[in-house]
Amino acid sequence: MTTYRAAVPADQAGIYAVWSAAFTAPRLVPLYETDDGRFTRTFVAEGAEGAEKVEAVVYWLPRRLRTADGGSELVGGVANVATLPAARGRGHIRSLLALAAESMTAAGCAWSLLFTGHPGVYEGSGWKVFRQRRVRGPLAAPRVSPSSSSVRQASLAEWPLLAELYDRHNASRPLSTVRTCDDWRQRVPLFYGAPVDLLLDEGSGYVAVRWHATSVELLEVAGHLPPLLSRVAAEAAGRGITEGSARLTPDDPALPYLLAEAHVVHDTSGMARPLARDPSVTLNASNAVHWRADNF
Repeated sequence: MTTYRAAVPADQAGIYAVWSAAFTAPRLVPLYETDDGRFTRTFVAEGAEGAEKVEAVVYWLPRRLRTADGGSELVGGVANVATLPAARGRGHIRSLLALAAESMTAAGCAWSLLFTGHPGVYEGSGWKVFRQRRVRGPLAAPRVSPSSSSVRQASLAEWPLLAELYDRHNASRPLSTVRTCDDWRQRVPLFYGAPVDLLLDEGSGYVAVRWHATSVELLEVAGHLPPLLSRVAAEAAGRGITEGSARLTPDDPALPYLLAEAHVVHDTSGMARPLARDPSVTLNASNAVHWRADNF
C-alpha cells in the first residue's frame, strides 16, 4: 500500500534519488536547499514494503508576486515534480498535487504557479496553461561601440545595486517576484552566474545576457534600457551574431535598440491554478513578466 505524506529529513536521500532518475538539472538541489522550510512543503509517495521508500515527489515553495493592481500576494510555486520510472502510471503525482494544494491553501496562498514542458501532467489537477509573450528577431544595427558606452560588466557581488534597480523597475509589474535579500544572495546567482553576462549602466539599469552560438538572449532587464540594448547589439555584431530574443513586451520603447524587427513568441510553459483567488487578471496583463531567476 502506498502512503502519501509530507517529507521528513530522513527522506532526503530518497527524494534526491527520484530527482536524479528524472532530471538533468544541476541547480535543482542547490535551489531546494536554500529553502529552510522545504520538508514541510515536500510531499512524497512512500512505496509498499520492499519497494523503493520514496517513489514520487512534489514540492512547493511560497513566493510573493506582484498583482495587476500594483499590490502583491502569496503564491505557491510548484517544482521538482517527479516519479521513479518503475512507479509511473499509479496516480502518485495527482495524489501528491492534491496534498500540495491543500498545504498551499492552508498557508494563505492566493493561487499556484508552475512551469513545465508537460502540461498534461497537471491539467487533471486543476492547473491551466497561460501564455507569456516574448520577442525575437534580427538584431538592430549597433548604435554604439562597446568601448564608448557607459555600460560595464557587473558582478553578482554588487547585488544591492541590482536589487535597487530591480525593485524600481518591477514595483508594479504583474507576475514579477518581490525579491528578498536572500533571493539575491542565494537564488539569483544560481541562474545568473557564469556563463551569463551581467551588464550594468551605473544607477540607470542592467541586463542579464546569455550568449548562444548563433543568437543572444536577454533573460532579465531593469531600468533605462537604450544604452544597455545598444551595447548588447554592438557586442553581438562583434561576435557575428545576428538574432536575438528577450523577455520584453512588444511595445517596449527600447526594443528598437536591440531588434530591427520584433516578432512575438508565445511561451506556454506556465500553468496556474486558483486557490483563494482567480489570477487571470494578473496573468493576462500586457506588461506581465516572470523573470528567469525567479523560476522554481
